[in-house]
Amino acid sequence: MQRELLGARQRGEIPDTLVFVEHPHVITLGRGTHRENLLAVAGIPVFEIERGGDVTYHGPGQLVGYPIFLLREDERDLRQYLRNLEEGLIRGIAPFGVTGTRNPGWTGVWTDDARTGDKRKLASIGVAVKKWVTMHGFALNVSTELSRFTAINPCGLEANVMGSLVSVTGRAVDMEAVKERTRVAFGEIFGRAFA
Repeated sequence: MQRELLGARQRGEIPDTLVFVEHPHVITLGRGTHRENLLAVAGIPVFEIERGGDVTYHGPGQLVGYPIFLLREDERDLRQYLRNLEEGLIRGIAPFGVTGTRNPGWTGVWTDDARTGDKRKLASIGVAVKKWVTMHGFALNVSTELSRFTAINPCGLEANVMGSLVSVTGRAVDMEAVKERTRVAFGEIFGRAFA
């Protein structure tokens, strides 16, 4: 579906589009995957894909976002694009009482777990860009079953660094509300309107 949308955007047949999904249990390997980061994946489908980054897990309770954007002339800085993805997520989770941060040297969104004092990674980011149209994107752990990350070293990190909005707040978080806040935040950051 992403490839079809990518082609349609490259041809100017559709506007910039932000796709939200929740995947079934799956492990994806980006172009930068180190095979030693696959630990115990028995029974979980594994797919090699064209995004950047290392290995990650996707599953229920995780908001996966695929921005299919034609980057404008003044947006054609991929480092800035990654920072803008992070900022959209940081703003998107703020209404849920979670302060998102960046962790120097690591792409993604992190937070300090007030209950343990540990830094937790809430969102992973891996993208691809073809003829200045973006694909792939981010995975934000909302109510993700964090034990699933023990099958891998997510993004080359130990599994226990992963967190979710539920794990750091200690309360239920509505996925539909997270989608709406993230959609609004991405519209603000990227200067686009999404239906």
